[in-house]
Amino acid sequence: MPRGRYSLHDPHDHTPLGEEHFQCAPGPSGWRYVSRTTTPSGADAGSVDLAIDELGRPIRLELHAASWQVRGAAIDGVTWVRTDPTGAHAQEGNAPAHAFTGTSPAFLVATARLLRLAPGAPATRLRLVAFTDPVLAPRTVDQSWALVKSEAHATDNGPLTVDEYQVSALDTGEQHAVHIAGDVVLAAPGIELEDLETPPSTFL
Repeated sequence: MPRGRYSLHDPHDHTPLGEEHFQCAPGPSGWRYVSRTTTPSGADAGSVDLAIDELGRPIRLELHAASWQVRGAAIDGVTWVRTDPTGAHAQEGNAPAHAFTGTSPAFLVATARLLRLAPGAPATRLRLVAFTDPVLAPRTVDQSWALVKSEAHATDNGPLTVDEYQVSALDTGEQHAVHIAGDVVLAAPGIELEDLETPPSTFL
């Protein structure tokens, strides 16, 4: 069960946004990721709880940030309920999308698991609902993912396979690289793996 810490920063000007302390593990029905986020000063900033099934579809999502809350799942595309800090108003949303995304590294692992790309295969396009900080506002984004290469690296715990993806935002044409080993993001825009207590899990 990987457990560790990511540092989060603005991918454009590198302003520190805080840290995400996480643990995750595959199970008989898929994969689950739980984390808590903190501000640069160390104050509590929210939490992430994401569970996907063996095909990579989100079967449960719960996000907390700035007293806002989102609960979602893959139902008729994706469906979610967003609750305001007072708890007085809850808005339900639905979109013909494949999955969710956001600032947490969990979403990158989940998307890679959903697509299961082969190295060198044509890029795959998908639609995601992104929840943007700090109020978890939903917006629909279109991306394309391609698995550029998959390389094995020697470690003290045996070979570690690192997948390099090229992710493109279809609305702006902006491209960036995402490096994933098992169920841990090694590097991505705005994300750095700072500490990992146990090796990444390997999906079967």
